[in-house]
Amino acid sequence: MLTVGDKFPSFVLPVQQGVAALPNGETIDTGETGGKWKVVFFWPKDFTFICPTEIIGYGELKDDLADRDAVLIGASTDTDFVHFAWRKSDERLANCEFPWIADNQKKLANALGIVDAEAGVAYRATFIVDPHNVIQHVTVNGLNQGRNPQEAIRVLDALQTDELCPCNWQAGEEVLKPAA
Repeated sequence: MLTVGDKFPSFVLPVQQGVAALPNGETIDTGETGGKWKVVFFWPKDFTFICPTEIIGYGELKDDLADRDAVLIGASTDTDFVHFAWRKSDERLANCEFPWIADNQKKLANALGIVDAEAGVAYRATFIVDPHNVIQHVTVNGLNQGRNPQEAIRVLDALQTDELCPCNWQAGEEVLKPAA
């Protein structure tokens, strides 16, 4: 699995965003950052039980991430048409206005090393990537445990200080200043 310090893989992949029209060949280049941080999170499968709770949770943070010069990108190994159908079937997901990568060939998931060998789907992985496309934080959960999306904000805040941040540090709190 790729980890802190590794370059985030660069692929041009199908992406689905919104419910206004059927997918029409839209893509995203995972190697581009536009000079911003990225929070990329994978879920195992569309039309499941835990995944919508995470997608909605991350979606609620989209504006908070934008305030931190970060973009939110979701992904699973489903197709763009499956993403579209799932969003159309659930108003809460339709309101999650961020791109959903359709990694149905598992190019990105395999390059990241996050595919469960038995189930053949991506683990619940979150990557925080800096503006130079270098991974700065990774968390991976098994298929049956949901994540706390708010933790991505806390970690991003800490990473952006470029300081020593203690356990449970929150934005606005003192950072560590070791004596010389």
